[in-house]
Parts: sequence; C-alpha cells; structure tokens
Amino acid sequence: MCIGSHSMDTSDYTRTTFPGQPSLYHTYRQVASSSLPRNIPPVRDFTPRELSEFDGRDENTPLYMAVNGTVYDVSNGRSFYGPGGPYANFAGRDASRGLALGSFDKSTLTDLDAPLDDLKGLDKTEVESLNEWATFFAGKYLPVGKLVPNPTAEEKKDN
Repeated sequence: MCIGSHSMDTSDYTRTTFPGQPSLYHTYRQVASSSLPRNIPPVRDFTPRELSEFDGRDENTPLYMAVNGTVYDVSNGRSFYGPGGPYANFAGRDASRGLALGSFDKSTLTDLDAPLDDLKGLDKTEVESLNEWATFFAGKYLPVGKLVPNPTAEEKKDN
C-alpha cells in the first residue's frame, strides 16, 4: 500500500527511500526550503517500542507518529497529537489502522511488542483513506524514519 510517486525535481535533496515509498523529501520544494527546520534529524529505523518513546509526554523530546510505515515528526502539531489533544492516542505509535478506519479507539493500535500491523482486513475505501492521510502527513510533516518490526527472539539472543 504505497501512496504513489511524485514527479518533482528533488536533485537538491537527499534521496533516501524505503521500499514501496516515494522519496522522503519528495514533497519539499526549494521554494519551501526556508520553512524547513535548519537541523533536520537523521533518518533512522524505529521499532514500535522505540517509537513509543516519542509520545509527547516529555516536552523536551520530539513528538513522532507513524503512518503507512513512515515515521513523521509531528512536534509542530503538539496541540493535536500531544497529551490532551484529539489525536493523542496516535502519538508515539503506528496510527495507520486508526486513520484508515477514522477511529481514535485504542483498539486500533497494535501492541508495542506485537508484529507490525499488516493492515489486512481494510476495505478499498479504508485503504484510500489511509493513502489520503499518508499524503497529508508527507506534505505537512518532516519524515524522520521508517517503522520496522521488533527484533525476533533469535535476533535479541544474537545481540
């Protein structure tokens, strides 16, 4: 379920991509570059548990959430995504299923130690809704990474 690709000239931007996803900086045009933060955080991988550390409870920590596999810095929307905000359940979490369903119910969130939500069971309208949300987030917030599965028991043992 990718959100499609855009045909913008991104030659002046880093071309970091994820499988099935357009360039991380595909929505940022040169004319908008002055509005981007000066210190762009490095792009990295987040497990669900790592992402949960960026839930907005600590005002000195950025506020992140994942949509369709991409993690966004939504700190500028703290009044929406931070504690007490209407989307607070999604802070520090994968919000994909909840956004697709139009539900803020905590039951739409996957347990932090469970496998990533494969989004099975969404109908065509819900997938379209998720893609619209993904496009919205890509146009409004800075992508800072991607959501990756938790390490398996074997991988934990090897480390």
